[in-house]
Amino acid sequence: MDGRLVRWFLWVLLFLGLLLVVGFFSLSVGSTGFSMREIFLSLSMEGSVAHSIVFQLRLPRILLGFAVGGALSLAGVILQGLFRNPLVEPYTLGISGGAALGVSLGMVLRLHRVLGLFFLPLSGFLGAVVVIVMVYSLSTKRGVLRIQGLLLTGVMVSFISSSLIMLIMAISRVEDLHSIIFWIMGFLGETDWWMVEVMGAVALAGLVLSYFFALDLNALALGEEQARYLGVEVERSKKLLFLLASVLTGLCVSSAGIIGFVGLVVPHFVRILVGQDHRILLVASFLCGAGFLVLCDTLARTVIAP
Repeated sequence: MDGRLVRWFLWVLLFLGLLLVVGFFSLSVGSTGFSMREIFLSLSMEGSVAHSIVFQLRLPRILLGFAVGGALSLAGVILQGLFRNPLVEPYTLGISGGAALGVSLGMVLRLHRVLGLFFLPLSGFLGAVVVIVMVYSLSTKRGVLRIQGLLLTGVMVSFISSSLIMLIMAISRVEDLHSIIFWIMGFLGETDWWMVEVMGAVALAGLVLSYFFALDLNALALGEEQARYLGVEVERSKKLLFLLASVLTGLCVSSAGIIGFVGLVVPHFVRILVGQDHRILLVASFLCGAGFLVLCDTLARTVIAP
């Protein structure tokens, strides 16, 4: 077997192992601590307090964190490869601002009375979709997606969304203002199993789809002209990669709020460890981002435990 493949396999095993360690650590710590033995015993103690805490409160939160962290890291790798700029992150294109604006409007208009449980993710995703369509339309000219135009348009839309959110916060009721601020900070706590299932399926589908473009991303890192010489359909790849990263970001923001560090920090860290090849970088970043977000969330909820 090729030595490079062996190294990649070992890296994947390492990140998978760390992911499991973080998951069990997050299950066991909190205002009520559990040992590994107590966690496994709670499997057969349905209806008990331990079972409720582990499987109704902590496990959905952990799984959602895995999905959101992995998807955001994946989107970060895709966009950094697409723009050939290590400072680009999923929120650079204004998608998070659009989702936050959609949620803010939904809270002020009290749409939860109509949409119920689906209110937050649906309003956030619709806001993200509007921004995706707007940025894509303004950045495409004669069928060509202009990368620099995409970046500038995204930054412009992001500032406009932020200004509108501040205006909404200034004129909203006190209870709505509290909800908007709390959501914008990013939160994994209000989690339902249907949201976990949707985000888990989306994150895994995003990983599989992005892997088909790993070689295209490797070629695009050399420049668009060089990628064309290597046989890459540059415009098709750029558009599909942009849409994939945008949808992943929009769904993450609509389900967990704005979590702005994972998509920028994790790809950098993983790139130092495994190298520039997107065939390993995509998978490793997904696993590392999933564990990183859950670890940060666990520390955040236990530093000042109730």
